[in-house]
Amino acid sequence: MGTDHVKVHFRMDVDEDGWPPVGVESLWAVDLGDDTVRLDNTPWFVRGVASDDIVRVEVDDDGVRWAGETVRASENCTIRLIVLKDGGSVAARQSVLEVFHRLGTTGEGLERYRMVALDVPPTADLPKIRELLEHGDTKGWWHWEEGCVTADWRATASE
Repeated sequence: MGTDHVKVHFRMDVDEDGWPPVGVESLWAVDLGDDTVRLDNTPWFVRGVASDDIVRVEVDDDGVRWAGETVRASENCTIRLIVLKDGGSVAARQSVLEVFHRLGTTGEGLERYRMVALDVPPTADLPKIRELLEHGDTKGWWHWEEGCVTADWRATASE
């Protein structure tokens, strides 16, 4: 990360099942210098934000940046999967990343929770991505959720 990168902390509500498994998630961001940052990675657990969103921050007495409101949404979507195929192995997570990458996404895997987090830009093939997500869910390859979506993404549900 460059010298202009900072960590931004998001407070999270944990549900009765203990999910998400953390009360705070930290994301990398670029400090824009006006009490705002541009998020520079895909959230694992935070809902309602995506990579490249501009978020207002408040710095506490210890110098920790806490996320506030989204000032400008990026039009990127955050989609998360729990990979079930092959027990969510490294190879299974990598193959998931590769197949979605061919449809225009980026992302990364997280071994501890067998997860893949996808950053889906507006230029990606949204209908094919949704179709693949639903197909893989039906086949038992993964479970997936929408962490942050756009109107264009929601429109694919009715196609």
